[in-house]
Amino acid sequence: MNAKIRKVIVQVDETRIEMGRPIDPPTRRALAMAVIENPFAGRYSENLDELIAIGDELGGLLGQKCVQALGILPSQAQSYGKGAIVGEAGELEHAAAILHPKLGAPLRKAVEKGAALVPSAKKMGGLGTALDVPLGHKDAAFVRSHFDAMEARVSDAPRASEIVVAVVVTASGRPLARIGGLQASEIVGQDGLR
Repeated sequence: MNAKIRKVIVQVDETRIEMGRPIDPPTRRALAMAVIENPFAGRYSENLDELIAIGDELGGLLGQKCVQALGILPSQAQSYGKGAIVGEAGELEHAAAILHPKLGAPLRKAVEKGAALVPSAKKMGGLGTALDVPLGHKDAAFVRSHFDAMEARVSDAPRASEIVVAVVVTASGRPLARIGGLQASEIVGQDGLR
């Protein structure tokens, strides 16, 4: 593995009651984060291939950890998202290198399919910086019930020369979703939109 991982954090968010109404089955979201060393911290490099390769590794690792935490089959995953927080000795492009060229393909494999683009967010920050990882249905971007976000935060990261990489996978949409639009049961799933 190219990534030098200091720690991995996995958490599950399960909502059972919303506005006094029981949610049955509960809505469930899993977040997996890796705190990694930034090999380009403190220096400019035209070539970011090392970070692109790290994204390829982390997409599968973090996606699988989310699916395992939810206790579901990959085919039962419903939505996903990705994000990264770069420490102050890095640059925003370091997050882009991890997230965009190659992280998506192994994440899609971890959740079985994934025709839709993986929503993403990136920022720079210090210890305890929070990032809202945006979510969308994995097979159809127009499913409004799955527009959501989950906060990613590590109390002791990122240090100046680190990057926090986050993946979120869900087993459901939002609790009590009711704003219309394309329903999950209506997905064709061929173009990533509908």
